[in-house]
Amino acid sequence: MSTATSDAPGRGGRLVWDLPLRLTHWLLVFTVAGAWATHYAGTQWFEWHERLGYATLVLVAFRIAWGFVGTRHARFLNFLRGPGRVAEYLRNRGRPEPAGHSPVGALSVVALLGLLLVQAATGLFSNDEIANAGPFYGWVSQQTSNRITGFHETNSNLLLALLGLHLVAIAWYSFVARKPLVRAMLTGRKDVPPGESIEGSRMALAVTILVALAVALALAIRAAPEATIALF
Repeated sequence: MSTATSDAPGRGGRLVWDLPLRLTHWLLVFTVAGAWATHYAGTQWFEWHERLGYATLVLVAFRIAWGFVGTRHARFLNFLRGPGRVAEYLRNRGRPEPAGHSPVGALSVVALLGLLLVQAATGLFSNDEIANAGPFYGWVSQQTSNRITGFHETNSNLLLALLGLHLVAIAWYSFVARKPLVRAMLTGRKDVPPGESIEGSRMALAVTILVALAVALALAIRAAPEATIALF
């Protein structure tokens, strides 16, 4: 299954971002916002907070895997650069603009993925010190769970700060630099040379990886000792 590339100018440029990457991006927007909202909505929303956390973990794990086997501009090797290249990009004020992530944008991607992975993973072991706990609570002591919970909360603040900077950067690119990043992440298309476009989205591979990750998480949760209020 693949999405054909079109170089027709009328379609808003050439295909750069594949469909699995774009879907992952926008689904993460939904799951992260939902997890944040349900955390502050009260204990009655804890089950939904858990579910959204599971979804976030699977999506982040998929994006990391896709960074190795995905299409051209989704791969880490395509956009991760060393300090020298980052400094050169900043000195040249972002010129020339890469087809995929810029060297600075790449740092943001890696940082966000790292913080999201830590946030979702620590949530599996955390508790609210009232009546709810993550599915892996039974695998650690209460003291360890409390420490992980503290880290979960601290990491949440770091994540919110980075997401805020991410939104500011998008606003600057959109309204000051006049680069339609949001449109590109919706359509997958940018104004790039023909040689920078991709030829398909590898949907079959993406679905296989996503299902495998979801099944693995579900089996791990099922195998974990049940955490009940008696454990507190």
